[in-house]
Amino acid sequence: MNVLCQNKKSGFKYSFIKKIEAGLVLSGWEVKSLKDGNGQLSESYISIKKDEVFLCNAHIKSLNMKNAVDAQDPTCKRKLLLNRKEINMLQGQVSQQGLTIVPLKLYLKKGIIKIEIALAKGKKIYDKRQDQKNKDWKRQKERLSKLN
Repeated sequence: MNVLCQNKKSGFKYSFIKKIEAGLVLSGWEVKSLKDGNGQLSESYISIKKDEVFLCNAHIKSLNMKNAVDAQDPTCKRKLLLNRKEINMLQGQVSQQGLTIVPLKLYLKKGIIKIEIALAKGKKIYDKRQDQKNKDWKRQKERLSKLN
């Protein structure tokens, strides 16, 4: 699995409940740009409209091509390919429990670009502090074990 871009802030802002792999509808220049490493998911989000799931605000840098036929919009909506069961489950969780859907990473799997999304619940400030304390404690524990 070749990771093309990640949303690193999402692990700090949200606690993940369930992760799902989805396909992504892209045009040719978007695929080429992503393979070159010109993708960004930091401010992106997932929206559901009329039983379809879309990736919004993901920035894919446009290519400088002289014979560009279609307009290259770097932050347009991109449709996600999911089963009907998965879409219904996501809609139910978002509407009933107030969860959000967060994009985690774009990666290449057997030559096809996939996206990993997660049902997530926003962390409170004290949760973030607790996670930071646990992370620091693990790091310090590893340092102490290396000294002994």
